[in-house]
Amino acid sequence: MKTLVAYFSAQGTTAALAKALAEKVGADLFEIKPVTPYTAADIRWTNPLARCNREKIGKKDVPVAGTVADWESYDLVYLGFPIWYYGAPNVVNTFCQSYSWEGKQAVLFATSGGSDIGRTAEKLQPYMPGAKILKARVLKGAEGLDELLG
Repeated sequence: MKTLVAYFSAQGTTAALAKALAEKVGADLFEIKPVTPYTAADIRWTNPLARCNREKIGKKDVPVAGTVADWESYDLVYLGFPIWYYGAPNVVNTFCQSYSWEGKQAVLFATSGGSDIGRTAEKLQPYMPGAKILKARVLKGAEGLDELLG
């Protein structure tokens, strides 16, 4: 089974877990990057005019830089991201809707300062038609990887 770990990380927390996960399971790695990178001010959610707030409220697509080479060859995709507004950031939604998920299995892993996974999988499913989401977990650090894989 060919495996991919795709992730978006705003501040490096999700990136560290994604890299550790890819190494642990022998997967390829793809960083989901917005065409226009986020600045610290862009993700300051306490500012109602911050980019992250405007994107979420406006339900805006956030263009992704680059594409996954040979997407069709992957059977299992681990998808990682920070929880923003009780769901995946819009850039992750845009990434998901850019590919065919038919017949693929997905495992969602998220990082958060305080939120749980909630209805994140349910909210992301429409962007991944045909995917079977096996698990969705918030990880509080590298020790959470074993729970994700177990």
